Amino acid sequence: MRAEDIERLVSLSRPAVHPSGAWAIVATSRPSLRANRNVGQLWRVDLADGVRHRISGGVADRAPQLTPAGDTVLFLRTDAAGKPQVWAMRADGGEPVQATAVDGGVDEFAIAPDGDRIAFTSTIVEPGRYGSVEGLDAAHESPRLITRNRNLANGTGSLVGRHTHVFVAPMPDLDGEPFYERAPHPHDGPSTRDDMPRAAEATQLSHGEFDHRAPVFSSDGRRVLCVTARHATRDDDLVNAVVEFDADTASGEPHIILSSRAGLAVDQVQPTPDGGFVLLAQHMGESGRDFVARSTQLLVLEQPGAHPEEVTDESTDLGEGGSHATVVDDGVLVQERRRGRVRLLHVTGGGTKELIGGDLEVIGHGVGSGVTVATVATPTSAGEVAVLDDRGVTVVTDFGAALAETGIVEPIEHELPTRDGGTVHGWVFVPEGPGPHPVLLNIHGGPFAQYGVGVFDEAQVAVAAGYAVLQCNPRGSAGYGREHGLAIRQSMGTVDLHDVLDFLDGAIAAHDELDGDRLGIMGGSYGGYLTAWTIAHDHRFAAAIVERGFLDPESFVGTSDIGWFFGGEYSGTDADAVRAQSPMARVGDVTTPTLVVHSEEDWRCPPEQAQRYWSALKRQGVETALLLFPGENHELTRAGQPRHRVERFEHVLRWWAKHLPTAQNHA
Repeated sequence: MRAEDIERLVSLSRPAVHPSGAWAIVATSRPSLRANRNVGQLWRVDLADGVRHRISGGVADRAPQLTPAGDTVLFLRTDAAGKPQVWAMRADGGEPVQATAVDGGVDEFAIAPDGDRIAFTSTIVEPGRYGSVEGLDAAHESPRLITRNRNLANGTGSLVGRHTHVFVAPMPDLDGEPFYERAPHPHDGPSTRDDMPRAAEATQLSHGEFDHRAPVFSSDGRRVLCVTARHATRDDDLVNAVVEFDADTASGEPHIILSSRAGLAVDQVQPTPDGGFVLLAQHMGESGRDFVARSTQLLVLEQPGAHPEEVTDESTDLGEGGSHATVVDDGVLVQERRRGRVRLLHVTGGGTKELIGGDLEVIGHGVGSGVTVATVATPTSAGEVAVLDDRGVTVVTDFGAALAETGIVEPIEHELPTRDGGTVHGWVFVPEGPGPHPVLLNIHGGPFAQYGVGVFDEAQVAVAAGYAVLQCNPRGSAGYGREHGLAIRQSMGTVDLHDVLDFLDGAIAAHDELDGDRLGIMGGSYGGYLTAWTIAHDHRFAAAIVERGFLDPESFVGTSDIGWFFGGEYSGTDADAVRAQSPMARVGDVTTPTLVVHSEEDWRCPPEQAQRYWSALKRQGVETALLLFPGENHELTRAGQPRHRVERFEHVLRWWAKHLPTAQNHA
């Protein structure tokens, strides 16, 4: 796979499954170098044979949902102002009709049980900020008075004067008169405006200086539930509550379903037909911010105000990004991450049963009559549709066919011994040819995350350039239980360092085709942290790449959007202990040539982390360079501008060509 082949990385949304179980609708998304953005449309997939048809023609249509009757599909598409709105069209295709027209755009939406209304969340901004006044740019806004810890968000920027609220709008009439742009009239004046709305006016249900998310209708459709934090200490902890609003009352008062006193961080709530609720949530401990290595669990409430009961314990982690729960007649479907996989489980009070598993990562799921459907990533595809029916589990699509043509290399899985008697789990990607191949040790972010079995462009581009790639899930990673994840709490750079180096040594010993004398190391976010920490302690690497790194826990506290809680939980608050875990404090020990990569709008690991680290390397004479991307945030490698993603690969390969040349990649 070459860098420009990222255009063939087709990922899929959660499937919207027709009640009959005969077909499903998915949204595709892929990077486009021509458009310099991710593009994609809606596809209708026959679940019997995988035959698919494109049914929408937008630039980036996403998040499809079917009405309960299955005759209408709703989805998100940007409007003329570039804001995401809900659109509706017949499920077999046709011209979509705009269903919402809110200035802040739509974040999430849900469909009422009778299919006649839409609940959604949208951001309302303080007048005079963030483009709300035409001609007033950010440089001329009033100053921002900051009093809250939660005042920044990666990908958004300042949260001052922004709040996300819950709305309800009617389902649009698909047979109604289309919207027509008003033509200019000779008597128009400077203040003349088109008074015909593009969509019916929505009713705002919530109000105040609070934020709301994850909207869903109650089983009877009369109320809208959502997740929010309204308690007095909400700016100092990570817990939240579940509330409901009357779906017909503007700016009403919420009724509490689950109080913040339960000490949970709730990701999702779903009503059950018997008047109860299921939750995906994490326990936040006595402090309300004890988030390290917490598994997302399935809990139930028998009724509003009841005590939440655990259905799964912390040995089952339902927290992979995009994970969600679906209530079915005889239980709940959930997605569990474990050992580099994400599998689909059926959970009842009597236990759990795997429905879809193996060498794949479940992205999303849905159900129809007699079938369970999942979108999955595999070792050779970023997105396919898998069906569980009376035939068993069948992958019915080939969205990844174009990617497979680039020569995807499937890795070799290993469980290798560590110096303290344990094991570390990971994968080795070996290029074609006899070797010996130079080796790149890749380290993932998080740290409570995991490398998985789904195709990974970072590894594939490096392998095609002639490098063996090693990646593992050291202690601190997700997918191996809470004890494994907790091992580095306030001990960062200890057993995690040992694990990645032991995996490196073990993989070299197991593969004669790996060149143990020609090594590189790289990682992003927490992976940037552990890369910087490693090269301060181990000088065997020919070069390193430190990307979007968590490099100075001290300054991180006051600059990162999560700094107010992340560092205190992971590296502690004792000044000497924090410095003992700080790559910035040990930068003077680095002699390895190091490329530092960062994004200018990264509020997760702010640019100062990279700039100060790079300048320290440069002052002490270490060969270094700082690669800084304008207009990008912490998600550059996953969701950045496609041209920037390709340019990043070019710089990365150029760095390796200088310090670890191969026949395929040399100066």
